[in-house]
Amino acid sequence: MVSRAHRVFLIRDQIFGSIVVNFLLNALIAWIAFRSVEVVPLWGLVNSIAADTIGTALILPIITSLVVTRLVAMEVRHGRLPPLPAADVFASQWPRRSSFQRGAVVGLASILLAGVPVVAVFALAGPTELRTGPFIWFKAAFAAALGAFVTPLLGWWALGRASSEKLLPARAVSG
Repeated sequence: MVSRAHRVFLIRDQIFGSIVVNFLLNALIAWIAFRSVEVVPLWGLVNSIAADTIGTALILPIITSLVVTRLVAMEVRHGRLPPLPAADVFASQWPRRSSFQRGAVVGLASILLAGVPVVAVFALAGPTELRTGPFIWFKAAFAAALGAFVTPLLGWWALGRASSEKLLPARAVSG
């Protein structure tokens, strides 16, 4: 059963926190990477809307998984976030995977479910280029929206991982 602390963790930290962090961080990344160009074209191998959107769809979940796994483990270890009950922890294989594996799988799914459709909308109906300012806003908004969807899942798996690490020593001693 999900406790109030777990709901707060998922909603406040994993959804709203990720929206703010991903928006600000990706706006900064876009500004650093594209500030010297006047327009960002839709197509191109590196500096384009398509490449950046697909890259963000892959990289954001991987980095999120690596960071969230460490942060959640620290919160559980220090008692600021209660571990999940054993039945919830051991019901899924995903928490047992490495944080990189979890992030990579979610990243590949994000390419297919978010990155490719967004690029397709640009290709079919959108502009073929964006001025730098609007592109920065687009990248920040895309990353914030993607983060709002992937971070709760990755955070939940990280909580499962941290909970299992906390539970396993107790199980070994009592077993």
